[in-house]
Amino acid sequence: MSSIQIRRLLPGDEYLLDIVAADVFDEAIDPARLKACLASPGHLLFVALDDGQVVAQAAGMIHRHVDKPSELYVDEVGVSPAWQRRGIANLLMDALFAAGREAGCEEAWLGTEPDNLPARALYDRRKEPAGPAETFVMYLYDLGEGGST
Repeated sequence: MSSIQIRRLLPGDEYLLDIVAADVFDEAIDPARLKACLASPGHLLFVALDDGQVVAQAAGMIHRHVDKPSELYVDEVGVSPAWQRRGIANLLMDALFAAGREAGCEEAWLGTEPDNLPARALYDRRKEPAGPAETFVMYLYDLGEGGST
């Protein structure tokens, strides 16, 4: 895995996503959304590069509160199937956690589907969990045109 490089993307790094392996992201990358994401304070996007190709990614956000410490929300971790089970997801999580610590976060949190066993195995193996996985109820609201308000 010595050829794998972990890199945080910043404004101006959009070109690094010109070559992306299959199934790293859920959908095609939208250039305008990418530019907005990289320009947004508190948004974190790390990629794993193998010889110039993006083979994995991890995204997170810094949540700042007025009444409690800042926290890191891990939004996504995606590794192309051909590069899975090589420790790349752990390297990306390490990079996100380090960026969260640098931003003053005291905790990190994430969620995944109960049947996403590979993700749960990754998260269960991490050396830093504060305790067992919690259950929660998630609500999703459509904010697009014609969506509910």
